Amino acid sequence: MTTARDTVYPLAFPKGTKFLCELCQKPATKICERCRVTYYCDNEHQHTDWFGIHEKICQSLVPLRISLPFLPSEEERRKRNDDLRNKKLQLIEYTRSIAQRYLFEGDYQRAIPGAMTSLKFVIELFGIKSVDLVPSYLILGEASQGLGNLSQAQEYLSQAEWTVTKSPDCPLPILSKLYRNIAMLQISKGDFDQALRNLANDIYYASEEFGTESFQVSGGYFLIANIFFKQGKMDVADSLYRQVVNMWHSHLEQVVGKKTEISELDTILGKKDDDEKDSESLDTERSNELASEAEAKKVLYSIYEIRRNETSQDIAELTKIEHCLCMVHFLSKEYDKVRNYSDLLESKSDLDEIIKANLTLIENDKDYISNTLDLLNEIEYESSMNLMDKCKYYGYVTELEFETSNLTGR
Repeated sequence: MTTARDTVYPLAFPKGTKFLCELCQKPATKICERCRVTYYCDNEHQHTDWFGIHEKICQSLVPLRISLPFLPSEEERRKRNDDLRNKKLQLIEYTRSIAQRYLFEGDYQRAIPGAMTSLKFVIELFGIKSVDLVPSYLILGEASQGLGNLSQAQEYLSQAEWTVTKSPDCPLPILSKLYRNIAMLQISKGDFDQALRNLANDIYYASEEFGTESFQVSGGYFLIANIFFKQGKMDVADSLYRQVVNMWHSHLEQVVGKKTEISELDTILGKKDDDEKDSESLDTERSNELASEAEAKKVLYSIYEIRRNETSQDIAELTKIEHCLCMVHFLSKEYDKVRNYSDLLESKSDLDEIIKANLTLIENDKDYISNTLDLLNEIEYESSMNLMDKCKYYGYVTELEFETSNLTGR
């Protein structure tokens, strides 16, 4: 609903002043009521930007877009400029990771605002010819492809290619991602032979940067496997799918192992649960983790469906994929799904001992709720309501669980 506070009138702007839409760069007629520094051409673009990225960074944009007072000291000015630069760099990485996560989840429309925001800040910091523009171009290209706009996707990829050709020292991860995105567009057009060549380049550059067994190389193998699967070359596809699962399995085991090493008391009294942080805390590390988890789910569920529909099922391979899904849902704090896959795995008589040990770690980490309640009961609180709020805040108990526990404040 349009209000007087969120409406702007271009004719009322000072001469030479233009405010443009955050998404399409058309003359703005609306302004964000919260930050008062972000403009839109209509309600639709404001809604798209809000749910895509702006909700998470609204107040973070204020110090970057308002007119700042003059500082007499050169040292103060330098310090402030460095601080603003660091904030922009953080926003670039954060908004990209959010957009990348939406891509893996298949929510292409929501991926666009984050990529556009990162693109603007890169241009502000490094200029229009910087190779740092390429990741944002690639996200926009993939989002356009997902929305069925192949011509727009081709345009973004062409911009990315041109930028890379002008940057002889282009980082290997960017080269890898560029070739992968080009291949994805070629796959959508049915040009499998050329796509395979580009995916070979993707794997080469990713392996150079991360190592041949890294999960960050697996995306190229997964796309190659999909091509061979479509061509009916099942032996080759089967081998590549196994390799992808092995890469993710190894990575997820390491991540889960590190997570379960965190002590219960440190978790209670230390940092706030990731899901309960301020929506504008700009936790880039966690944002990158969420993007990685979204990628794992996309890849593993695709392979899982293929394996389940095989006439002659490979039980060992299915078990490994189910273990991967159990771990990734654990990392995403989707404990209902963890329980489903955990029960499924534990029902198998020939379960590998390593997988059994890993499941025990996961269950122990999840089951520390009861111990957590005992520890919290020893801490002084003014009332039982405060204690319940504390438990709910950290995600350890629901209100129903609290009421049925021994923590009554007596």
